[in-house]
Amino acid sequence: MRSSNSLHHVRSEIWICLFLTILTLAVYHQVGSHQFVNFDDGGYIYENPRVVDGLTIDNIVWAFTTGHESNWHPVTWISHMIDCNIYGLDPGRHHATNLFIHICNALLLFLLLRKLTGELWPSALVAALFSIHPLQVESVAWVSERKNLLCGLFWILTLLGYIRYIARPCLGRYLAMISFFALGLMAKPMIVTLPFVLLLLDYWPLCRTRSRLPRYRIWYPLIVEKIPFFLLSALSSAVTLLVQQKGGAVTSFQAYPLWARVANATVSYAAYIKNMVWPFNLAIFYPLPGEISVWQVLGATCLLSAISFWVLKNANRRPYALVGWLWYAGTLIPVIGLVQVGSQAMADRYAYLPAIGLFMGIVWTAAGFFRNRKIEKKWPAITAAAALVIFSITTWIQAGYWKDSFHLFSRALSVTSKNYVAHNNLGLALEARARPDEAAFHYSKSLQIHPEYGPALINSGNALAKKGNIEGAIRHYSKALKLKPGNSRAYKNYGLAMVRMGRPDEAISLFRKALQIDPDYPDAHNDIGIALAVQGKIDEAISHFKEALRLAPGHEKAANALRLALAAKNNS
Repeated sequence: MRSSNSLHHVRSEIWICLFLTILTLAVYHQVGSHQFVNFDDGGYIYENPRVVDGLTIDNIVWAFTTGHESNWHPVTWISHMIDCNIYGLDPGRHHATNLFIHICNALLLFLLLRKLTGELWPSALVAALFSIHPLQVESVAWVSERKNLLCGLFWILTLLGYIRYIARPCLGRYLAMISFFALGLMAKPMIVTLPFVLLLLDYWPLCRTRSRLPRYRIWYPLIVEKIPFFLLSALSSAVTLLVQQKGGAVTSFQAYPLWARVANATVSYAAYIKNMVWPFNLAIFYPLPGEISVWQVLGATCLLSAISFWVLKNANRRPYALVGWLWYAGTLIPVIGLVQVGSQAMADRYAYLPAIGLFMGIVWTAAGFFRNRKIEKKWPAITAAAALVIFSITTWIQAGYWKDSFHLFSRALSVTSKNYVAHNNLGLALEARARPDEAAFHYSKSLQIHPEYGPALINSGNALAKKGNIEGAIRHYSKALKLKPGNSRAYKNYGLAMVRMGRPDEAISLFRKALQIDPDYPDAHNDIGIALAVQGKIDEAISHFKEALRLAPGHEKAANALRLALAAKNNS
């Protein structure tokens, strides 16, 4: 009889895994025809010569030693390199890898919750919500967010390893668990909060804290058990902060004071909850508001306080509610903006793992509600099915906006206000569609909102240069460099303006500064080569053209310039 029940449960789990796979594919399969977008995808993939070159020893060393894109995440770089080895720069297949990892995460989450709680249908529903909720679209449909998906994968594998370790503690299982955690840290450091989640799971559903012993004697060995995790988290946090500060990604307290950060964090906590319940009007970028009203902060504080009071009051009867709430609140801490990285108020991708906590709390609380009131089984099933249908449709629509940069940033402008990033990137998309006047308009709108936004200054300068207004372009480049002296792109474009003004010596000096900042910048190597060739320094020019081609083998301008330079050298 026991064997029959066990077989029945295995069959149910297989059918649920099949359902989760089909559901996720149905909602997301359209991403296989999507393009790269002009927000991070260039730096992470198609404009990154290291990644495009694929998996080599030199590139693996680079992945472990670089702080490129203001992050240290070698596992993520290696993942993109492997994709380029297999697919080249076919964006649809890079998207397919993202989707595959997300499906794996959903299946592993179901198996994890099933093992943790023994509950079949609540575990299946949480995994389904995680898989097809609209807030997850950004992580799945944006190739640059591979790091988020990999972080999620190693997060869940670490928790599965933890269950195995608790069942039979031994060094091998502990090392396997630590290894998954270390890989997660090397994919995205947001996983630093996982040791605290392990302690939450000790409380519920593992119930390792139920004892008549004094509390300190219960918790002390559980905390000691996780000391290696805390040490790795501390090390990763220090490295991440150092790299982000070096890359200029961390906003100073002078630029954005503490009280504003706390206010934005409070409102953002409430906004993530709102977006989980009502996931409409989502955007790739939410600008930091110029000011947050007192009423917004008070409203958010009241909501968060009410939920906290309720879960604490019901902690003994509903421990899952407390664990789910603390999972959500705790895992958001690294990205809630107290340490402000970038200029966004919040981001949908940050909810990828925290959402699991809320889903757990809501689903298990609802299951308890239906069970205690002896409601007919059909009503919980109907409620769950209705939620999945609504979220599936909404996610399908939301994923459609990610088909290319034009649709993505047009959508962002339609659902947000004063979005200078969306204006700038929509301008780039319009420029790629040979609509320069519309592009220039959006660059101008971006600068009206944020006059010191570096990318818009450079892009606006480029637009002016194409129209022959070189002096206007130079003013924009100069301003961008005053704001961020380490901007290699501004130096490179400034150098091109100097070439057009017939001042090759100044141009070469600017190109050299660009290469000091970014030695792997193929366009800068090509452009300095042209300037050197104009001065008759053919040998030096040839070395730069060759370096540009080494970094970017498909660089047509460098290939043509090298051919002409070699011909000139042979004829001299």
